[in-house]
Amino acid sequence: MSESDLRQPRPSLANASALPGGASEPGVIPIVAASVAAGALVLALVASPAGEPLLLTLLSVLAMLGLFAVFGYAAGHLRIGERVRDDDLVRAFANSLDDGLLVTRRDGRPLYANRSLAEMVGVTAAGEINALETLFAGDPRAAAAYFRLERAASRREPWREEIEIRVEGRRSQLFRVAQRPCSVPGHDRELGPMALWTITDVTAERARQVSAVATLETTLERMDSVPAGLMEVDSHGAVRRLNATLLRWLGLEPQTLSERTLKLTDIVAPEGAELIANAAAAFYTTGQGVDLDVAIDKSAQVPLRFFARRDNQGGLLIAAFRREGSAADDGPAAAEIRFARFFQSSPFGIATIGADGRLMSTNAAFARMIPEGSSAIGSAAADVLCRFADAEMRAAVETALRQVMTGTVSPAPIEITVGPNNEFSRRLYAAPLTQAKDAREAAILYLIDATEQKALEAKFAQSSKMEAVGKLAGGIAHDFNNVLTAIIGFSDLLLQTHRPTDPAHKDIMNIRSSATRAAGLVAKLLAFSRRQTLQTEPLQLGEVLGDLAPLLKRSIGETIDLKMPSGRDLWYVKTDRTQFEQVVINLAVNARDAMPEGGTLAITTRNVTERESQKLGQHGMAVGEYVLIEVSDTGSGMPPEVMAKIFEPFFTTKGVGKGTGLGLSTVYGIVKQTGGFIYPESTLGRGTTFRVYLPRYMPDNEDELVAQKTAKKERPQDLTGSGRVLLVEDEDVVRSFAVRALKRQGYEVFEASTGVEALEVMAELEDRIDIVVSDVVMPEMDGPTLLKELRKKNPDLKIIFVSGYPHEAFETSLDKNEQFAFLPKPFSLPQLAAKVKEQLAR
Repeated sequence: MSESDLRQPRPSLANASALPGGASEPGVIPIVAASVAAGALVLALVASPAGEPLLLTLLSVLAMLGLFAVFGYAAGHLRIGERVRDDDLVRAFANSLDDGLLVTRRDGRPLYANRSLAEMVGVTAAGEINALETLFAGDPRAAAAYFRLERAASRREPWREEIEIRVEGRRSQLFRVAQRPCSVPGHDRELGPMALWTITDVTAERARQVSAVATLETTLERMDSVPAGLMEVDSHGAVRRLNATLLRWLGLEPQTLSERTLKLTDIVAPEGAELIANAAAAFYTTGQGVDLDVAIDKSAQVPLRFFARRDNQGGLLIAAFRREGSAADDGPAAAEIRFARFFQSSPFGIATIGADGRLMSTNAAFARMIPEGSSAIGSAAADVLCRFADAEMRAAVETALRQVMTGTVSPAPIEITVGPNNEFSRRLYAAPLTQAKDAREAAILYLIDATEQKALEAKFAQSSKMEAVGKLAGGIAHDFNNVLTAIIGFSDLLLQTHRPTDPAHKDIMNIRSSATRAAGLVAKLLAFSRRQTLQTEPLQLGEVLGDLAPLLKRSIGETIDLKMPSGRDLWYVKTDRTQFEQVVINLAVNARDAMPEGGTLAITTRNVTERESQKLGQHGMAVGEYVLIEVSDTGSGMPPEVMAKIFEPFFTTKGVGKGTGLGLSTVYGIVKQTGGFIYPESTLGRGTTFRVYLPRYMPDNEDELVAQKTAKKERPQDLTGSGRVLLVEDEDVVRSFAVRALKRQGYEVFEASTGVEALEVMAELEDRIDIVVSDVVMPEMDGPTLLKELRKKNPDLKIIFVSGYPHEAFETSLDKNEQFAFLPKPFSLPQLAAKVKEQLAR
């Protein structure tokens, strides 16, 4: 529509298709006159002698223009033909539409109307475009609708109405009238805001809808009268329609669907719903239907058999047929009903196969254990059972199925794995049914979920292996501790007699350093076997991690971003501070090694309530309150086969000489000995997360925390002292070092190699001993027995036990309120002297 169209006077609807196209073309006569004059002037110039150069120039120019014209025509840039005006095209297009079109100004004055509008409203050539308003004015409801349209047009708002016109002697007409704002680019100021109206006659369309509804109602009435139950379910499992027969069988009221959303799982059990859906999928793909006896709502006492198929929108069309008789009756029908109920309600998977090895039927449990099972009814059983299995497992299943289908033998159960990642274990049993050639079902299959059993077996085997290694490590560690105590102790004695400038001083330091490293390795073995000595104390982990942050930053390097957000008001835990720090450092170093090109290491802490811990019960975690320490990295992650072995001692993925393989096993042992739990989670390419749960500790009172902090500040720095010490140790080298160490500090030391000898010394000295330092494991009489004998004569005698085993290993043999101190092996000279002085000062 051109501007000239819009500037014409208001035409009638009858002449709408012949609206003027615009102003006349420019005058032709002046142009022709000017052309003749120009031609005469050119001829006059050419006829003169001086016009020859001009003629040649003109001919050259014309030749060039002609050449360009030829190329332009060949390339399609020049066309020879009649010019088609844009407004003619728009008008022709508008007149070819079935819908009526009307363009009005903002105040409602019409500017343009097409031919369809004139025919639609049925006005004569004498009518005006605003006859549209007259058309709707005869009916109050139509007039009100048209008024709403005009009001919306004045506000520049799109609007839509369906307007019905009732004319006497003629059938009613229904129009869909819509208007929306429009404008002509470049003419907004001249023409102002406009509105485009579309008028569509939807009388025939509405008649078809009414007819369809009437047909649907008739169909629904017929559905209600059939002797079978019919149900329609959408793709989300919501029931869209139930016929009266099925409503009656299910004991539901007709208004149930209108009052609430009814799900298929509200009618049948979830397993049954899944079975129906899978059977419907099988019908959609194979065209083979399956009869299903599915357990339905408890309120329904009618035995039903279901038949289902899937529609094109992903929904279900389900038919239910009533089975004669009931389970309480006698006869073949009742027996069949009872079997159907047993078949579908069985907690283990059941399926039947034909003589050709194809699945004939499955129950809900089978569909749950083998997701492909029920949806592949009619497929080869071996293909369904071994979809993700390897060649060896498939061969075993095929052999077993061949044996059972011959009816000669029931093969031994077979372990199979299912799932895309073979994450589920199933135990398959097979038994023959009949050897008749015309039998529909040749064999029956039973499936039992063995996933949990397999996991428990693997866990038990792993636990047994870890326990055996732990006992071996603990026994070796005890003997090593005695040797290392002597090495470290005599090194300390030698260092006291050698100055740093002495040639031997460096050698002694190397000996002591190597012994200390060996002691650290032994400590890891004891931690793994959970037999190390823990110096437990109440800790607030937020404070511990804050103090540890500088060391962690140095350990992981500058390429890794360390984040340590801490939860608010963290609870106390009771653990060994040094060992806990070792846990965090080990996990952080492992994370660093998994991020060689840098990344992010996050160490977060928060409280875990009792309710939250219940969710982890399936992983063996006791219900209670915990403090969670979560160590997450963005490294390379670990595959499942590595995850299964990370806590095993001496297992490492690092190169030779780059790791002992005791880091994570030590972490595991420390956490377990503290009474906590640790759970790893890793994804290849995305990183690893370790979650450590330590049980909450409730201090008896604030005095306990104050005493703990005071004890740390008041540790003696001067190791000299006085008093009588009885040293009881069966290892000669350890006893020799300890005696010399204590004598150097100013104590009077008496020694004994066994508990019996210690009692004799005490009798000779008439109990004039201030403190006893005794080993725990000794021949003839061990340390706890010695303490009980000493308490008979001297209840207040102070005693320090030394051992390579933790004190928990022997304190159960003592009285509950027995007071004693403990010094773990290996110990150095300063540690022994400080412990003795600390106990004598109390």
